[in-house]
Amino acid sequence: MNLDHIDSRYFDTALRYAEDIASKKVLANEDRALACKRFLNDLKRNDLDFRQDEFEFVIDLIEGAIHHVQGEDKNGISYKGKPMILTDWQKFVTVNLFGFYQKGTNIRRFNEAMIFLPRKQGKTSFSAAIAETKSVLDRMSGAKTYIVANSVKQTMESFGFLRDNLEPLRRDVKRLRIRDNNQEHSIDIDFGDGSAEIYAIANQEDKLDSLNCNCLILDELHSWKRAGSKKYTLMKNAMKAYRNKLLIGISTAGDIPDGFLANRIQTLHKVLNGTITNKAYDSYFIFICKADQNTDGDVINASGKVTSIDDPEVLQMCTPSIGVTVTFNELLDDAAQAVNEPQLRMEYLNKTLNIFTNELRAYFNINEFINSDNKYNWTLEELAKLPIKWYGGADLSKMHDLTAGSLYGNYKGIDICISHAFFPVVAAHLKAEEDGIPLFWWKDEGWLTMSNTETVLYDDVVNWFITMRNMGFKIKIVGFDKKFGREFFMKMKQAHFKIVDQPQLYYVKSEGFRRIEFMTKNKRFYYLHSAAYEYCVQNVRAIEKTDDMIQYEKLDGDGGFKRIDLFDASVFSCCQMLKDIEKQGKTEGWLDG
Repeated sequence: MNLDHIDSRYFDTALRYAEDIASKKVLANEDRALACKRFLNDLKRNDLDFRQDEFEFVIDLIEGAIHHVQGEDKNGISYKGKPMILTDWQKFVTVNLFGFYQKGTNIRRFNEAMIFLPRKQGKTSFSAAIAETKSVLDRMSGAKTYIVANSVKQTMESFGFLRDNLEPLRRDVKRLRIRDNNQEHSIDIDFGDGSAEIYAIANQEDKLDSLNCNCLILDELHSWKRAGSKKYTLMKNAMKAYRNKLLIGISTAGDIPDGFLANRIQTLHKVLNGTITNKAYDSYFIFICKADQNTDGDVINASGKVTSIDDPEVLQMCTPSIGVTVTFNELLDDAAQAVNEPQLRMEYLNKTLNIFTNELRAYFNINEFINSDNKYNWTLEELAKLPIKWYGGADLSKMHDLTAGSLYGNYKGIDICISHAFFPVVAAHLKAEEDGIPLFWWKDEGWLTMSNTETVLYDDVVNWFITMRNMGFKIKIVGFDKKFGREFFMKMKQAHFKIVDQPQLYYVKSEGFRRIEFMTKNKRFYYLHSAAYEYCVQNVRAIEKTDDMIQYEKLDGDGGFKRIDLFDASVFSCCQMLKDIEKQGKTEGWLDG
């Protein structure tokens, strides 16, 4: 790429920013360094064009016509009414978004962006400013922007910023109209040679289907559950009528480690480090600022060594606006409080270090399960051929809800759990949307069977055990509390399974719970990479009892209790294995398999 025609102080700032971070002259987290290296490499490509006219227009318009509406600088002087001067990281992002073009066209390269930052970095006002200036830039195409967040209150942060900036123009611009009432929050301008509309709306799926726009700002993505991928695709499709479109996701981390955003961040990290090379992500701009972590989820410093969550080096690495919107001393104070007060720790990890955590009440650290599971890669077909005794368990729903079956065995000191879910198709769409459970994705991955009835058919559960037996799994015993399904109990007997009554008493299940916990912590537990199983593990709440006993239950969430059925079934089956080992007089050294 020939850059001789580029003569821009904004480009010089972006280039220096990228070079300083890529060369480690400036401390930064891994993903931000990778983003900078990507930019430097992109400038050498011959299949892209790079121009300065649009990013110069955007930055000049922001810094010359947009002002702050709230806040103070590091010296405590009010920002309100002062020009919005972009930080280096904001100029770097703008140069990327508006500098690269598809070769030989006027189509911008990037049409999706992820801006993932800790709190108080200026991302809300920055994204609103980008939306306003892009609307002016694309007015001749009939620019339309939607700012979407979980609540109207959150969208009003961006809308209030825009309203405050545009309100003074109403005296001079006759074709500027601002609606701000209980029914609508919108701004529209007729420029004469084009128009621009900006709407602030809450994240209500029934209102998203009819959107048609060329710019979307999606705020608070951390609160989207895994099923949010459907919603994201729905909104992305709203921009198909435009070529120069832009969807910007802005967020901090949260406590849904298997949610839409957490999974998207994992994918984008792989794009940056080169693990994923699919061309589909070439149009995706990625700017991720978070504390670096090892595979166990521990926070690490620039040298890759595990460190404390209040390490000043880590705070510097993950905070791009340090010294501008937040001071270093404030960050150190937050860190000290988080270390000394566990009740503040989760919020600190989510919003200051910008890393995902389990819900505070959840018992397990899901990273421990994932790391243990990732050490092994047996397929069902391979497991069926191994000389393993398998023990079954089942957890049946009372009506139209999740049901689970499980097989549990041990091979050369490794505990292996094969779980399978069941759900009635009649209620699946409703439950998937209401509770955020990706049932249809589980079905596509082979982790779930849909019953074509109002409730789960016992026959479907029995047939799964039969199918596993026919594959070659030697199922010795199945445990089930028959008071929750005597018909199922009888059908399993008729299918020639040895099934035993297993009451759901916490002191009985405690042994299986502890076994799974122990094997997981020692990376000797494998569950065939089932995301459905991970979902259930994360919803377990447990209470320590006397004599190392443990009583566990479901976490209660929005709209009711969450599901743990697959985990429950694995505990039942694990208990059967331990009982059988005891009967054979092999209890000594059982933790060694």
